[in-house]
Amino acid sequence: MIKALVGNVSKHQLSLHGIIFLWGFTGILGKLISIDSISIVWWRMTIAFIGLVAFMLATRRPLKGSVSNVVKYVFVGMITAAHWIFFFEAIKVSNVSITLTTLASTSLFVALIEPVFFKRKIIAYEVVFGLITIFGLGLIFQAETEYGLGILFALISAILAAVFSTINGIFVRYDKPTKITAYEMLGGVIGISAYTLFNTDQVTMPVGIDWLWLLLLGLVCTSMAFVVSIEVMKTLSPFTVSISINMEPIYAIIFALLIFKEDEYMSPLFYAGATIVMGTIFLNSYFKRKAQKTSEQQTD
Repeated sequence: MIKALVGNVSKHQLSLHGIIFLWGFTGILGKLISIDSISIVWWRMTIAFIGLVAFMLATRRPLKGSVSNVVKYVFVGMITAAHWIFFFEAIKVSNVSITLTTLASTSLFVALIEPVFFKRKIIAYEVVFGLITIFGLGLIFQAETEYGLGILFALISAILAAVFSTINGIFVRYDKPTKITAYEMLGGVIGISAYTLFNTDQVTMPVGIDWLWLLLLGLVCTSMAFVVSIEVMKTLSPFTVSISINMEPIYAIIFALLIFKEDEYMSPLFYAGATIVMGTIFLNSYFKRKAQKTSEQQTD
């Protein structure tokens, strides 16, 4: 029985790291796809929406929701779309390493935003880690000043990710995650479509190999990864999941170095800043877990 349990956990841990690899690979795909960032996100969300709806119909999961809830999901989907647009634009004006390292600050922005939504006090160590992260990002900016615009776009992307992640933390308390995500993907498509009606920017039709990359991005890295992640999170502890997700930028940087080589080589000061940012993220997860355990013991 113990052997079977260990084997089961190992299988789910392997699945989790496979998902994190796929999430990290989105940065690689963003650099490989030749069309503009707005078009990438429109196609990604369209393909992901179709994939999620097909999955829900195949598994007979309800799509119907109250009008008020659907409107909320659609609105958050527009925030998600903006996050992805800034993310892919950051990659295009800088590189994968710069973007993913800066985006790693998302969890610390969440720590600062959560007190507003959940009406709790800001924890002292979160403020300290936030300041250390800013210092690490400052080193990165100082080391790679030519990528300043990319760092700025990645920071905006991180803030937007923190906002929609926190709001989704409220949504999942009363509705199914798959349904929420499906409507959020639809919301992103609606938001970008509306934007293009009043601007010169238009959604570009992919050609050639871009179709393959977009299908991988929409179906594998978004729809499939999301569905599998829900199942994995039912088995593994939140601490294991949060620590593992922090590996995403590390995976992405390694693969970017292997694929794009010289384009991803950074200065020693960049890697010093990146180490500070990554280390702070891991420490934040550790302290959160420790605080959670203390709270559970006091409750018991």
